Amino acid sequence: MYRAQLKWQPAAILLLLALVWGANMAIVKIGTREIAPLLMAGLRSLVASFCLFIWMKIKGIPLFPARTMLIHGIIVGIMFGLEFGLIYVGLQYTTASRTYIILYTSPFFVAIGAHIFLRDDKLNSWKAAGLLVAFCGVAILFIGDIGAITLSALTGDIMAIFAGALWGATTIYVKRFLAQHVVPLQTLFYQVFFSAPLLILMSIILEDHLVSGFSLMTAFSLFYQCIIVAFLSFIVWFELIHRYPVSLLHGFSFFTPVFGVFLSGVLILGELLSLKLMVAMLLVSMGTLLVNFQPQAKKLLKTS
Repeated sequence: MYRAQLKWQPAAILLLLALVWGANMAIVKIGTREIAPLLMAGLRSLVASFCLFIWMKIKGIPLFPARTMLIHGIIVGIMFGLEFGLIYVGLQYTTASRTYIILYTSPFFVAIGAHIFLRDDKLNSWKAAGLLVAFCGVAILFIGDIGAITLSALTGDIMAIFAGALWGATTIYVKRFLAQHVVPLQTLFYQVFFSAPLLILMSIILEDHLVSGFSLMTAFSLFYQCIIVAFLSFIVWFELIHRYPVSLLHGFSFFTPVFGVFLSGVLILGELLSLKLMVAMLLVSMGTLLVNFQPQAKKLLKTS
């Protein structure tokens, strides 16, 4: 049964998850110094799917509760693979800070897609306001000279936009075709399992130097991406989803791009933190919060 309010323990866990996810882009960028981006993304999915397979066997969760789920699983896996392929390759052209801000416009695509394809999730005044605020935040990134914008950086930014769109499209697809038939862990397994061969194949075809070295930092990068992020953090997230209303949990989603800019971009990678970047980050975070805001969340927070 859902619990009607968040106490300090789950709130602290949500902040920790935001920190883990916020550091991820920097860890990816460090790892891709020695391992080709698509190959690293493929290895991440491969290792995570193996860990999830073992976990689901321990928990007695079937991989495919129905044959039709196999087809849907392949589709969401391909979408997931293309999304992370764009993120990993795009990080070679633009900064982690810009990638976080652009990627977290995904709620924009979710809200539009849900209004078109889902009957019970239409646009309202809160979502419309959130979309407008988030759009203004991204627009600021492309106005003036922010972090010495070049054609190369623009390539990475465009990849991040398409990755955000794919993230949103995957969310809509899952809600329409899988949400009523599988549990969240099964959906996560489909995404990482079916994306692994796609990403590795793309790496073999498109990338020349797959591995140029394997330092301790590269090993840590792989461990962080595969075990900490793609496996453990999402298990914790799905456990919270089972215990608390999503409307309460999503209020913390705006912390991830904030932590991503400061932790990944500034502290770890030493990227320039300009005033316009901070304004864009805050607008996108506020937009995300508004899009995910549900009026009934206030009522839930007041109940004890």
